[in-house]
Amino acid sequence: MDSDSDNAGSKVIARAAQLLRAIEDDPDGVTITALARRTGMPRSTVHRLVSALEAEQLLMNGAGKVRVGPALARMAASAHIDVVSLSRPAIETLGRRTRETIDLSVFRGSYALLVSQFASDQELRVVSSVGTAFPCHCTAPGKALLAALSDEQLELMYSAKPEVRTANSLSSRAAILQEMEKIRRQGFAIDLEEHAMGVCAVSVAIHSSLNEHYAVSVAVPALRFEASIDTLLASLRQCKAEIEELLHS
Repeated sequence: MDSDSDNAGSKVIARAAQLLRAIEDDPDGVTITALARRTGMPRSTVHRLVSALEAEQLLMNGAGKVRVGPALARMAASAHIDVVSLSRPAIETLGRRTRETIDLSVFRGSYALLVSQFASDQELRVVSSVGTAFPCHCTAPGKALLAALSDEQLELMYSAKPEVRTANSLSSRAAILQEMEKIRRQGFAIDLEEHAMGVCAVSVAIHSSLNEHYAVSVAVPALRFEASIDTLLASLRQCKAEIEELLHS
C-alpha cells in the first residue's frame, strides 16, 4: 500500500472515531444532521460513515437516530471485565494488608455501582452485595467519582434536594459542591457514617484512559475507622498506583 492510500485510510479512521465520540454521550441517539453539525463533516460523509459502521454493528441507524451498536456494546463490556480482572491482584493485596473490605465501584449517573469486592476476614466487617448501586453523594467511592465532574455538571445532577440516608448525609447542593472542592484538593474521599450508621469508608478515584470511571475504597466499621485512617489511606494510595500502572501499560 502506498503513502497516499495510507493517508486516506488514516483519515477515514480518524473521521469514524470522531463520529463515535460525537455519539457516546447520547444513549438515545443522534440524528445525521446533528452529527454533521457536531463533527463539522458534510452530511453525505456522515451518512456514508454511519452506513459503513452500521454494517460492522458498531452503530445502529433507526427511527431517524444513530445509536451505539451491539459490537461496540460488547467491546465496552469486555473492557469493563478487564478492569475488574486487572485490578483484582492489587485489591486482594490491599485487603490482606488492611484486613478490611475492599470495593471496586464504577460510576453510573448519580450512583456508584459495586462491581468487585474482597471481603474482610474479621468477625466485625462491612460487606455489600456486588451489583448494589449506592448514591454517590453519601458514599466514599461515589464522592471520589463525583469530584471528577465540574461544578456545572454537579449543579445539574443535584438540582433537586439530595437523598438523605443518615443525619451525616450531605443534604444540599451547596454542601455537595463544598465537599467536592475539598476532595479535589486532598485527593481522596471519606464517608463518615453518611450512608449507613456504623459504616465508614475511604476512597480514591482510578485515573485511566477508559470511558468508564472507577474508584477503589476501603469499607470499615466506624468503631475502628478513626484510629486506622492514616494507615488505610497510605495502603489505598499504593493500590491505586498499582492499578493505574497496569491500566496504562
